Amino acid sequence: MFEATVSDGVLRLRRSGTRWLSTGWDGGRSRAPAAYNVTVPEEFDRTDLAAYRDERLGRAGFGGGESGAPEADAGAGSPGADRDAPPTLFTGVSMAHARGARLGPVVAYATVGLSNPAMLPVGAEEATGSREPTARPEGRPGPGTVNLIVGAARSLAPGAAANLVAVAAEAKAATLLATAGVPGTTSDAVVVADDPEGAPAEFSGSATAVGGAARACVRDAVRASLRSRYPDGDLPGPAADAEHGVVTDERAEVFDP
Repeated sequence: MFEATVSDGVLRLRRSGTRWLSTGWDGGRSRAPAAYNVTVPEEFDRTDLAAYRDERLGRAGFGGGESGAPEADAGAGSPGADRDAPPTLFTGVSMAHARGARLGPVVAYATVGLSNPAMLPVGAEEATGSREPTARPEGRPGPGTVNLIVGAARSLAPGAAANLVAVAAEAKAATLLATAGVPGTTSDAVVVADDPEGAPAEFSGSATAVGGAARACVRDAVRASLRSRYPDGDLPGPAADAEHGVVTDERAEVFDP
């Protein structure tokens, strides 16, 4: 489905003509030949992320020419694609810890770092000890991040593509709660991809072939990346004194509509 290549701290997932939907920086819908997951250095403080992306892709050998711009796609600009910007995610996690999982019509890739956990207490007894989030400039990637790229060998209806983001995020949260005690971090992102020439799929819920496979792939890719990143099992989490992170323990007003 995808050709995966890692070079100079950049993971490229290449498949010509792919449609993407990204929740990350410069996200939204696009059509491009590849998506990227980029490791940023410690104390990263760049905010000109488009220029930084192009620099890193050029250094990694993924540029589309002398300018270092991302590769062009003959299918870009086709009906149903808003633009041709390549989805690009950023993380403090090394691409040495990137892991993939495949099942049926779906493949998922994950990088997992938990240095900035985002906790959401549910019981009243847990709503104490709030930790203020560490401030960072608008648009700057956080120090950890759980990044997911999920691809389906189907032509997803617009609603099915959007719902697959929710399916992937739910699977990520369930996996991390079971293994690390947190549902995610302050800067997680999801990219979903589909094949406009594939068999049509109107739905992507957990009871569908696409949704069920996505749940399994995300779970297994996240677990594998987590084991790679924390081989000794020393996971940041609710009991850890994480340098970054947030606990959302405010209580909202509940009312009948």
